Amino acid sequence: MQQFIDAAPGIRLWTEQRGAADAAPLLLIMGAQASGVGWPDPLVDALAAHHRVIRYDHRDTGRSTWSFEERPYRIADLAEDVIAVLDGLGIDRAHIVGMSLGGMLAQMLLADHPDRLLSATLISTMALSTTPYTRPDGSTVPTDALPGIAPEVLELWARPVEDHGPAAEVERRIEHWRVLAGDQLPFDEGYFRAFEQQVIAHTGHHRAGTAHGRADSDGMLRTDQLAKNEVPALVVSAPAEPVFPPPHPQHLAQCVRGAELVEIPGMGHALPPAVHAPLATAILARTGAVTT
Repeated sequence: MQQFIDAAPGIRLWTEQRGAADAAPLLLIMGAQASGVGWPDPLVDALAAHHRVIRYDHRDTGRSTWSFEERPYRIADLAEDVIAVLDGLGIDRAHIVGMSLGGMLAQMLLADHPDRLLSATLISTMALSTTPYTRPDGSTVPTDALPGIAPEVLELWARPVEDHGPAAEVERRIEHWRVLAGDQLPFDEGYFRAFEQQVIAHTGHHRAGTAHGRADSDGMLRTDQLAKNEVPALVVSAPAEPVFPPPHPQHLAQCVRGAELVEIPGMGHALPPAVHAPLATAILARTGAVTT
């Protein structure tokens, strides 16, 4: 079932629900410039066998309002959009799963709206905390000394995004996924081509958005609140991650009080078919352990 939610004056967000209406809600939060269909259908269906699964388009993605040029917003506003989606769908509390920027938004929700969450799963993201990382040997590493984004990713992101038509845009996105997916699993070019064609069909155009990279990111740190967290939380470690490489997930699990850590073998900063089943299993193990 598809539905539009009014999140703020002039802002409408596209949402889709799958699964039994009376099942525990599970809301999926995608990363920067990624629409809700960035969550692959097979993964969504696996989760929907146990949950009322909601995925939605951020502002300036998919079928939601593209408004940044006329009305710039903050990253914090994207976090509040999650609450607007829950309110619009009449959901008091939900499990949330966030990837990349979505994992940061999920941390902000853990800190600011813990009463609205049943659990949180954080994937391919970094800690919104200044707490140093403690290595297994007991030594510590300041957050600004943790590994940075891989050079090949930075080089790709530094290139200007030019419109050479839909076919060229699909090829650009495939190259992007090839780098983001890491080097531990075979890269399925055909899968990602079909995936991006689906994203473009859903959006209705092939233009690449840049709003989230330009949005005000001030005030995102939640060091103290995360250290006092009481919401059941899971951190997913992706060993081939080129954006937030290990030990970022280990650090995140230390910063979020009570968080568990699970590794998905071969996973990078992407969701190819090989990770769908193990990722669904990990998420469902976390949500299934929560009593409502």
